[in-house]
Amino acid sequence: MDLAIRGLRVLVTAGASGIGLATARAFAREGARVHVCDVDQTALNAVAASDPAIVQSVCDVADRAAVTRMFDQVTATFGGLDALVNNAGIAGPIAACEDIALADWERTLAVNLTGQFLCAQRAIPWLRKSSNPSIANLSSAAGRFGFPMRTPYAASKWAVIGLSKSLSIELGRDGVRVNAICPGSVAGPRIDAVFANKAAARGISAATVRDEALTKTSLRRLVSADDIANAIVFLASPLGANISGQVLPIDADTQALF
Repeated sequence: MDLAIRGLRVLVTAGASGIGLATARAFAREGARVHVCDVDQTALNAVAASDPAIVQSVCDVADRAAVTRMFDQVTATFGGLDALVNNAGIAGPIAACEDIALADWERTLAVNLTGQFLCAQRAIPWLRKSSNPSIANLSSAAGRFGFPMRTPYAASKWAVIGLSKSLSIELGRDGVRVNAICPGSVAGPRIDAVFANKAAARGISAATVRDEALTKTSLRRLVSADDIANAIVFLASPLGANISGQVLPIDADTQALF
């Protein structure tokens, strides 16, 4: 299927690995022009080697000045912007609420929420000039359910949905579509580390924690980064022209988190 996005100008934050890289590659396969930013220079170097058509830059999305510099580079290179994928996020601490340091709480919200706000602020004037503008904000299944021992992460991801819903209304008259994407447990090193940390805290095996997590999904499986990427690319295409203000779970029908 031709998604009709050849030449689409796309920015993917935290695009050097995981969901971000899968999304950048999915856009590039459709002929889009893609810029990824990340805090990990080594990972960016790897993208430069493996995917030379994808433009890269270092940026901490929680740093307003860094975001400004990055957007100046993106818009100078592309001459504008059509799609923003607010993917950057961190897992935050795994601990009971009373044991979480304020600095860890603040850093989680700074990256996961304020980073999306800062990028949206810079993107909106350019998106208003686009004929096919969209924003995809990465929330999480943790933005739909309570998530014990992960309060900073869950709070940030619930807030992303509020941000997305509000922006969809605010920008609707300009034709800018805004949706929140809610991945479930995505196969890869990050969820493996989460399972391992939870297992260590409970004194059980990581395999047991993984099996418990899968019992909370109807399909009894993890999702892939490509599953998330494919949905984001569809929403940024003309085929998603009337999809906005939505909260889209891609989570093998997750019923609860633990």
